[in-house]
Amino acid sequence: MILIAESGSTKCDWILLDSSKKDPISIRTKGLNPAILNKKELKKIVSDTLELTKYKDEITSIHFFGAGCNTPKNKNKVHFVLNSFFNKATSIVEEDTMAAVYATTTTPAVVCILGTGSNCCYFNGTSIVNKSPSLGFIVMDEGSGNYFGKELLKAYYYRQMPEELRLSFEKKYDLKEKKVIQKLYQSKTPNKYLADFAHFLFENEAHPFIKELINEGIAIFIKNHILQYAEELVTVPLHFVGSIAFHAKEYISNQLNKNGLNAASYTQRPIDNLIKHIKREK
Repeated sequence: MILIAESGSTKCDWILLDSSKKDPISIRTKGLNPAILNKKELKKIVSDTLELTKYKDEITSIHFFGAGCNTPKNKNKVHFVLNSFFNKATSIVEEDTMAAVYATTTTPAVVCILGTGSNCCYFNGTSIVNKSPSLGFIVMDEGSGNYFGKELLKAYYYRQMPEELRLSFEKKYDLKEKKVIQKLYQSKTPNKYLADFAHFLFENEAHPFIKELINEGIAIFIKNHILQYAEELVTVPLHFVGSIAFHAKEYISNQLNKNGLNAASYTQRPIDNLIKHIKREK
């Protein structure tokens, strides 16, 4: 039995493939990001999932693609957790950008992730080339869920958000200052907390204020990330992966057009296409 996992900071999609079963088994858990969770916390997410526990002794191969798996230390952390729980399996751990590549292309392309966090890379047909490091949600992650969460909070507390949106925002979220500060500075996953506010964007995207906010965030992502690959984009396609990319595809398309670019595809859930990739490999 083969286990495939595609994890962001917010959620992790797991697929169990068994040649004796016609349909794959789909499982969803909290995200396993080794950059923000320790080994004990990572293992608890896995061990508390009944479906994974049920099949743990039948799994012989694991392909894990995750946010935060871009350093040897973090990869080893995930390896340790997977191999100690699924003790009959061998594991391959790669960063989430590789999942985005496998889910969209087999040939050279520029691939972008816009989910809880954001990233952009060039795939040369064999390996990934990054023109800038990913410094996470505090410094980078433009156009991502946590980026838009920060922008919404700032607009609310600076009183730049229109009154009708302020009332809706207050109704949907607990915005007591003490609570927000606690979540931002004392929780293990402030990026997930911020990204949750992004739901408000697409529930209220008809409002001009929200439209402008989304357009500005996408424009900054294009300027800071995609345009670094302007030379490559003369000859290769551009792909987008992730929930924010999928829901904001009209905004992305419009902003790309302003830069003489267009997107070849938008994929909300890379896990579906990862199954095809792993099957081809096997």
